[in-house]
Amino acid sequence: MSIDRGQRLTPRSPGQHARAIVLRLRMRTLLALGAVAILTTIAGRAFGWRSPLFMGSEVALLLVILAVYRYVLPLVDRHDRGATGEEQVGGLLESLPGSDWRVLHDVRIGRGNVDHIAIGPPGVFTVETKSHPGPIRVRGVHGALLRQAQAQRSLLEAVVDMPVEPLIVFSRAWVDKPLARRKGVRLLPARMMVRYLAARAARLSGEQVAMAHSQVLDAIVAAASGSGPGGECARRRRMPAGAMSRLMRGGTDRGTDEEAHGERARAERGAHGERARDHGSGRGRGAARRR
Repeated sequence: MSIDRGQRLTPRSPGQHARAIVLRLRMRTLLALGAVAILTTIAGRAFGWRSPLFMGSEVALLLVILAVYRYVLPLVDRHDRGATGEEQVGGLLESLPGSDWRVLHDVRIGRGNVDHIAIGPPGVFTVETKSHPGPIRVRGVHGALLRQAQAQRSLLEAVVDMPVEPLIVFSRAWVDKPLARRKGVRLLPARMMVRYLAARAARLSGEQVAMAHSQVLDAIVAAASGSGPGGECARRRRMPAGAMSRLMRGGTDRGTDEEAHGERARAERGAHGERARDHGSGRGRGAARRR
């Protein structure tokens, strides 16, 4: 797919998505409280300050305030801490030494978003930021978090066509085994991230870094226009290995879909034949018993 370079989106800032959620939650909370307070005042003026309707509206206002205190404020605080952590980690990535690094924040190239993508001479990295206060035990990290980082790696590898290393960076937590890996995902505190990336051996040229960066930008534009890699990546995961390799070499979706359909049809015919043979052998054994 050809992407017009003039369609490139404005670069997003670290934590932009999380910060937008915080502002949206705060605005909705204020609107809800204001609406209930206005309705309470209207009920008091219309039906009298001692009417049951006014008393009921006061109870409703108190319940709304309690719900905001109990559920909404902790949610806002969690997203606020997440946005602050992403902003901190994004600032550290922007300080990477050398001019060959390309850093993107709050990237959307499929389902969900990637907090940060760093592309430089050592390779391509996804960075998932977590603001958990800790302490963090590497063995105790939840599998869902590891699967999230692995999914981000797979999505980005389909875009840049090269290996990607996923990182989980804890913005303010102590990690018992920093730089340890679990299921291919490296876990580390934010204070060690820049030093770790800068110390890696170079394996990409300047042209390869620029090409990978351009491919990610194209994927961002494609995702924003509704033709992003999410659907293509999902199709690739369902394809047989041979069809996948042909697609990577430039084959068409139509050919791979036809081959996948053919393989499914052959498998169904084989299963049907086995069921027919089993049915026939069962009938034969039944006849022998009757004789």
